[in-house]
Amino acid sequence: MIEYRNLRIAILGAGSVGSQVAKLLLEHREELAQRVGAGLELVGVAVRDLDAPRRADIPRELLTTDAESLILGADIVVELIGGLEPARTHILTAINSGADVITGNKALLATHGPELFEAAEQVGAQLYYEAAVGGAIPIIRPLRDSLAGDRVERILGIVNGTTNFILDRMDSTGESLHDALAVATELGYAEADPTADIEGYDAAQKAAILASLAFHTSVPLEAVYREGITSITHDQVVAARKAGYVVKLLAICERATDPATGVHGVSARVHPALVPLAHPLAAVHGANNAVFLEAEAAGSLMFYGAGAGGLETASAVLGDLVSAARRHVVGGPGVAESTHADLPALPITAVTTRYQITLRVLDQPGVLAAIAGVFSDNGVSVEAVEQHVGDGQESGPATATLVIGTHEASEAALAATVDALESRNVVDSVESVLRVEGL
Repeated sequence: MIEYRNLRIAILGAGSVGSQVAKLLLEHREELAQRVGAGLELVGVAVRDLDAPRRADIPRELLTTDAESLILGADIVVELIGGLEPARTHILTAINSGADVITGNKALLATHGPELFEAAEQVGAQLYYEAAVGGAIPIIRPLRDSLAGDRVERILGIVNGTTNFILDRMDSTGESLHDALAVATELGYAEADPTADIEGYDAAQKAAILASLAFHTSVPLEAVYREGITSITHDQVVAARKAGYVVKLLAICERATDPATGVHGVSARVHPALVPLAHPLAAVHGANNAVFLEAEAAGSLMFYGAGAGGLETASAVLGDLVSAARRHVVGGPGVAESTHADLPALPITAVTTRYQITLRVLDQPGVLAAIAGVFSDNGVSVEAVEQHVGDGQESGPATATLVIGTHEASEAALAATVDALESRNVVDSVESVLRVEGL
């Protein structure tokens, strides 16, 4: 048997993930070589500061600030610096030099994915990105390969560990969002600036990637509807539990038909939702991630595990590294992304879903009839109504609380219903509006 030459591996970035990838690659080089059929030689790690502290020891002679030279001398480039630039430029340099690229950069893929995949296809290179969604959870490869012959209908994903930790704390301990966020920050689950997590930006990037893969079409980041969790209150979480739900921030990607136009397309959205306690996603606790997938032939599949963490994410990177190295040994061009379905990305108004609407209304005769009329006028069917006794306030008219669950209807009709309710004299306030998913 002819021995294959050593493959030269370059790592860009030595943060929590990059340093762990370098450490594991050095520690397990012999075992990995046996799996690949060739030696894996770490030729360097590009960093901005040679003297910055690292979470894992990397021999100093491997560190360099000259990323371009390192890239041009590598067979496989692992990009783990994050952000849009210089990551995009470095990846294009690597691809154009003939190297395969492994990245965990969700923001870059969601923003510039089509450009990068096209560049790789033109030169026969491969772009791997298992670590971009779900940390250690294998979800990219199952979607791209295992389910490539099936028809994926829908994906419900808890893809941001920080928000899941916060909402889970609010449900299990009764903490406010502010207090739960403080705990998440203290434990290192939330960044000093948690905006990307709690406002849904991180989850939206992952939704764009999952939708593009699942439906074989290019779904741009700007087509993903996004709401964060900052409006979720302790009272909403308590009410959800009493009604048999938990509140989760979901990334939802599904095939849809616009009821107004009849156009078939795909929808990608991120928002808080009520999930039934009986649904598998309701049991995802702490900072874990999970992706629940519904396919025509395979049925329902669940992928669950650690969604972040340097060591855990390094596992996904090394899996891609072994795949890339095997391709070098066996030979052949890279496999192009299957994004040729050209399905339109539909706006959220085209989605059909269910709502749970909590209203504070005047406690007087005729109110229920007036409220029911609003739903009827907008073509939304009411499934259930629960009324709570008024709060006994000393001044002003007596009020009561109505919790109204709807049947499935278009998002446009449901939104119009909420707008109409807010303008009715019998409605003191719209206390809460949450979508219901997973039924």
